[in-house]
Amino acid sequence: MNILFIGDIVGKIGRRMLKEYLPNIRKEHHIDLVIANGENVTHGKGLSSNHYKELIEDGVDCITMGNHHFRVKEILEHPERYPLMIRPANFSKYVPGSGTIVFSVKGKTVRITNIIGKVFIDGADANPFQTLDEIVASSSEDIHIVDFHAEASAEKIAMAMAFDGKITALLGTHTHVQTNDPRFLSKGTFELTDVGMCGGSQTIIGVNKEEVIYKNFSGIPQMFQLPSDGIGQCNSILLKISEETNKVTNFEFINVYE
Repeated sequence: MNILFIGDIVGKIGRRMLKEYLPNIRKEHHIDLVIANGENVTHGKGLSSNHYKELIEDGVDCITMGNHHFRVKEILEHPERYPLMIRPANFSKYVPGSGTIVFSVKGKTVRITNIIGKVFIDGADANPFQTLDEIVASSSEDIHIVDFHAEASAEKIAMAMAFDGKITALLGTHTHVQTNDPRFLSKGTFELTDVGMCGGSQTIIGVNKEEVIYKNFSGIPQMFQLPSDGIGQCNSILLKISEETNKVTNFEFINVYE
């Protein structure tokens, strides 16, 4: 089974990159399931229902979220418009939607779970480790992929090691910079600290570089803006999962740089 995970999609350039390159990637690599983090899709913060539909039409099967989940009011008022989107499972129980969803793929059950961290990031209502532990304890699916949306690398690595052998893979999102630390843990779980970003390559994690540089030079707060056009990049990772063991046997970074 081939599962593709796409890093945080940021703004208009990220959406364009997905539209232009995902169909060929799906075909060339025989992708069975596509997961993408969509919390930055709409102007960098949140996900509108129109953009949700666009991602699904372009070939994404499941959309995970993060700390910008609440930035688009529609997502709270009309959760029914987002059936294939999951929000962090350790948000407050009053937040609409689910933090985990199960797909049937090639005769296998595949659970996808979204968790948000607590270190240097806002949004978590419950302990991420305890929340995932509860989900794992009540799950019996063949394959379990976790998007851990967190700032601190150590928190992500700790989560992966805490659930080594209990989940298929833990893939980090949020920092928008792809890390060079893919690894198979001792009990078989695959871990990558951050998948990266699908957005403008000549930006600072997706936003215009000018405002960020000026803020760093001057110390004066700035309103960061996203570019409406420009050359892009798209970071993703392909997980190749054995149909016999349900474990990741190989992986491949699929990165597009224009």
